[in-house]
Amino acid sequence: MTTDLEKPSTSYAPVGRGVITGKGVGDFDFLTGHWRIQHKRLKDGTKDDWQSFESTATVYPVLDGMGSIEELRKPDSSPMGLGIRVWRPELDQWADHWTGADDCVVNAPQFGRFIDGEGVFISNEEVDGIKWKCRGVWDRITSESCRWHQSASNDGGKNWDWNWWMDWTRQRSTGAAKE
Repeated sequence: MTTDLEKPSTSYAPVGRGVITGKGVGDFDFLTGHWRIQHKRLKDGTKDDWQSFESTATVYPVLDGMGSIEELRKPDSSPMGLGIRVWRPELDQWADHWTGADDCVVNAPQFGRFIDGEGVFISNEEVDGIKWKCRGVWDRITSESCRWHQSASNDGGKNWDWNWWMDWTRQRSTGAAKE
C-alpha cells in the first residue's frame, strides 16, 4: 500500500486546477453532526444491478480536529459500520479507515486530502490477483448536505467504475445533543 496521494485521472478529477484547498486539521469539521443518507450501491459481483437504501450517521470530531469518527446505522438503528479519519501530519494527508459491522475488520485506509474543495482519497488493493485502485470522494459540500462516492479501477487509474453513492442531508436535532 502506498502512502502517496496519487492524482486522479482527468476523466474523474475535480473540476479545478488541482489546488490543495484543505488545511489538514479540521478538514472534516463539515461532517460533524447527525445525518440522513440515501445510498445507491452496486450489488456485489454485478456491473449494473443497483440497490438503494437509507441509513443515518452521527459524526464526532476528535483530537482537536485531527480526527473524525462516523457511526453509520441501518434504518432499524442497528449498526452498519464505523468510519475513522485521522490527519497524518508527517504525510500531509488524511487516513480514512472503514470498519463494517458485519466483520468488524478495520480496513486499510484510503489516503488523501482536499483538492479544489473536494476530498479525494485513494487506496491500492489486490483481489484475486488483480490490482485495484479504489477512490472515495467527498464533494458537493455545504452546511446542510454533502456527497460521498466511490469508484474503482483495475487499469492503473485510466478508467474508473462507480460502485457507491451516498447523498448526505443534515438532520436537525430535536433534543439535546449527546456529548
